[in-house]
Amino acid sequence: MDLQFYGANCLSVTHKNARIVIDDNLAELGSKSITKPDDVVLFTSNPHDLNARLSFDGPGEYEVSDISIIGVAAQAHVDEPDKLNATMFKLVFGDQSVLITGHIYPKLSDQQLETIGHVDVLIVPVGGNGYTVDPGGALQIIKAIEPRLIIPTHYADKTLKFPMPQQDLAQVLKELAMEPKETVAKLRLKPNELTDVTQLVILERTV
Repeated sequence: MDLQFYGANCLSVTHKNARIVIDDNLAELGSKSITKPDDVVLFTSNPHDLNARLSFDGPGEYEVSDISIIGVAAQAHVDEPDKLNATMFKLVFGDQSVLITGHIYPKLSDQQLETIGHVDVLIVPVGGNGYTVDPGGALQIIKAIEPRLIIPTHYADKTLKFPMPQQDLAQVLKELAMEPKETVAKLRLKPNELTDVTQLVILERTV
């Protein structure tokens, strides 16, 4: 399973013959969409009409090839407590799992945590400034989920036009008090390389 990062919250997950694209709103941010016709697209919030094979933007259980996709309803970062307008997605590939939170309110309920269960890789935005999860909120999610690997997204990027300025990655890492294990262009997840100690990896933006 390979993970690539394209800026903002946009990532792709490739497993065997399937490619899943998450939160491709890059065209709105001054870049180019990465979605191809054969892709499966997930939106944690604000779905877009992209030219993709399949698109999911809400809670439920889905199957794509041999990948299980679990959508978990969540309160969006700026929503009232009784509103669940966002969706976290957990992807399961055999004995490996990835959770993409999107722009959520960082306090998760016991029911949400029970549905999510074990997570190997947590992908969480960190840019803050009232637009998305900030480093403090990210830490709250990390402590609740207890993943084995963390990948931060949605931080300052001079090539993208965010509606609100986002924090620089260096400042985010300082506030998280975590040193990156490594910086890579593509993450190939290998279960035997994961440890019981939570680690953080920086994914370079694929252009």
